[in-house]
Amino acid sequence: MNDHPKPNQGLRLLLVRHGETDWNTTRQYQGQADVPLNALGRQQAVALASRLASESIDIIYASDLSRAWETAQIIAMPHKLPVHSDPRLRELSFGEWQGLTYFEMVEQAPDWVAAWNADRLHRAAPGGETLTQLATRVQGVLDDVLRKHPGQTVLLVAHGGSLKMLLCLLLQKSPREFWQFQMGNTALSIVQYRELGPVIYALNDTHHLS
Repeated sequence: MNDHPKPNQGLRLLLVRHGETDWNTTRQYQGQADVPLNALGRQQAVALASRLASESIDIIYASDLSRAWETAQIIAMPHKLPVHSDPRLRELSFGEWQGLTYFEMVEQAPDWVAAWNADRLHRAAPGGETLTQLATRVQGVLDDVLRKHPGQTVLLVAHGGSLKMLLCLLLQKSPREFWQFQMGNTALSIVQYRELGPVIYALNDTHHLS
């Protein structure tokens, strides 16, 4: 067994999903449509910002979609830190299905939805992305964070899909298993790199909303 410390020992990842949007309440697939936070979503972001105000954060990255970007800006205020945009943190693209509910998708294209459900690794919504493509771009973010920020605390503000995929990659799970993670609006997950690799310290924590 290799007992030598991993080079990224001490790196701490704070993973945050954006606050609520109107499309979240109606269960419409948002994908990469630029849907803004609603009033409750901003309140959720303020609550999380208060919770994280005493945290030592070195750098903040966020998806450039407005719901994640605004959430990150609210969290960043007490720390007086800039937010760095990274489009690779965007949600999985659902192409022509963006704006539809799952039932509307089934109603419009039942055969396509059935094929998509059978192999989301390699099948995509019309004009959208596969899980394999999502995993590739999220892996790029993770590789850059590991290379640039050893020993630091890094806040990533993104989306349910991209963050669940990031957890799959950290835990060396297949991308097809990303549905096994739940990620609520402004949920906080914490990953700490220890001697043997990444350890999950918190997952889908929303107690700041209560």
